[in-house]
Amino acid sequence: MNTILNNRPLYEDVADRLREQIFSKQLAPGSWLDEQTLAKQFGISRTPMREAIKVLASEGLVTIKMRRGAYVTEVNRGDLEQIYTVLSLLEGQAAKVTATKASEEELNLLDHLHHRLEKAAADRDIEQFFEINGKFHELIQEIAGNRWMNGVIADLRKVLKLHRRNSLTSTGRIQNSLMEHREILRAILKRDELAAQTAMHKHWARGLEAIR
Repeated sequence: MNTILNNRPLYEDVADRLREQIFSKQLAPGSWLDEQTLAKQFGISRTPMREAIKVLASEGLVTIKMRRGAYVTEVNRGDLEQIYTVLSLLEGQAAKVTATKASEEELNLLDHLHHRLEKAAADRDIEQFFEINGKFHELIQEIAGNRWMNGVIADLRKVLKLHRRNSLTSTGRIQNSLMEHREILRAILKRDELAAQTAMHKHWARGLEAIR
């Protein structure tokens, strides 16, 4: 008898669908998540829906309150400032480590991504810029290789994704962000760990100024 062991749990697929609805604002911040209604819409029982909501709660996208149920997380300016502060510290550390341990191949990959970022900026393609920007940061984290730190960063970035256009569409923000990425890349290519860390800190500090 053959047993399939690698089937993906249903609740993970449901979590993916809910996450996309949150990112697309189909489920707006503050929206109450009615397990029974959503389960009917998805054509599933309440158990996988409940588990999916717990997954999103662990990522910070959903808030669960006793006797009040679950709702899409509302992030205020104070929350954003705290998130930016934490990400600045964590990604600064990732950039510092990457500057010392990246292989030549990995440095070339970073350089290639930055060239793509330059093109997206020149084309004024905000969606493409945002996507490549994320890949640039993710590669730095991947090279640094701290899976615990990267897990925290990934969850915080999911929350920020709900507000991504606030900073990128600010006047001149794309060009400023591009210059900040140049500084980060330059320091990493020179294997200057302190400069890489400082450049990443400045990048997040300027990003926070843009959303204020």
